[in-house]
Amino acid sequence: MTATRTHKAPSTQTGRLRANGWALRVLERYALVLLIIIMIIIFSTDPASSRVFLSAPNINSILANQSVTGILSLAMLVTLVAGFFDLSAAAVTGVASVIVASFTGAHVGNPVLAVAIAICVGAAIGALTGFLIAKVRLDSFIITLGLYILLGGVLVWYTQGQTLPTGSSFSDISSIKIFGIPSPFILLIIVGILVWLFLQHTPFGRYLEAIGSNSNAARLVGINVDRIVWLSFILSGALAALAGCLLASRNGGGDATTGSSYLFPAFAALFLGATAIRPGRFNVWGTIIGVFFLAIAVSGLTLIGASTWVQPVFNGASLVLAVILSTFAARARSRRVVRPADTKS
Repeated sequence: MTATRTHKAPSTQTGRLRANGWALRVLERYALVLLIIIMIIIFSTDPASSRVFLSAPNINSILANQSVTGILSLAMLVTLVAGFFDLSAAAVTGVASVIVASFTGAHVGNPVLAVAIAICVGAAIGALTGFLIAKVRLDSFIITLGLYILLGGVLVWYTQGQTLPTGSSFSDISSIKIFGIPSPFILLIIVGILVWLFLQHTPFGRYLEAIGSNSNAARLVGINVDRIVWLSFILSGALAALAGCLLASRNGGGDATTGSSYLFPAFAALFLGATAIRPGRFNVWGTIIGVFFLAIAVSGLTLIGASTWVQPVFNGASLVLAVILSTFAARARSRRVVRPADTKS
């Protein structure tokens, strides 16, 4: 009677493939974090930047200064999850900063009331934008680009090209530290947690993702697509206005151009974020990581003596590369969803 010989090689090979697949997925998710660590090591050991790069003032500056970009990115993320661009969010940030400066500076108003008015105005602009896109069915890119230009012009007219100062008490708010951590960074993390909970753990957030994946299918399963999209623009406007309030406090005033200058760094962070944590999808924590990836890179390059043109070139190159990588990641994810698992064959 011939003994049956068991072959363990196939199962071993399958195990190796699974291990390699797991390692690749981890690398795909956290490659951007790894790049940040590598940059920190390089700039911390380079003789030209090591003395200043890890100093407390520089770290605090990075954490505090990027909070405006981070909150603006999260505002744009809300609509982008559903597949709609909101270029006007950066202009809303500028509008909010000017409103806060007007009420806390020249009018010497209540800072809390000024912030509340700014956020309400931001939400109102978002409501108008959402109505034109969701109800009238106009193209989101064209409409929000037009509003971005329109609001910028209105701000130039209102401010006459001047910077409107805020009250000193309002400016001091962003200088507060809690356990040594700048308050703007704490605000960014709080907003990040709230937006993450909203997008990942509420029906509304799941509806947004469903609309972003396939709006027609979302309609067929009973999702009120127009209403969800409209509300997402309202939320985006309110968050962008919050970023503007923080910007006014950080800069000690509001002007017509500062808010709009955050548009492309925020976009770069969004698309970089789509390559991390949840590759191929716009997500909260990937976006925040993208914000600080850009900030750390620019800070380090500046300290080693790079010219002023390096920042826009780096941001632009990062945006192009991020779009390419996030597109390929989305395609790869789609292929994995469609393809049946090897273990079930």
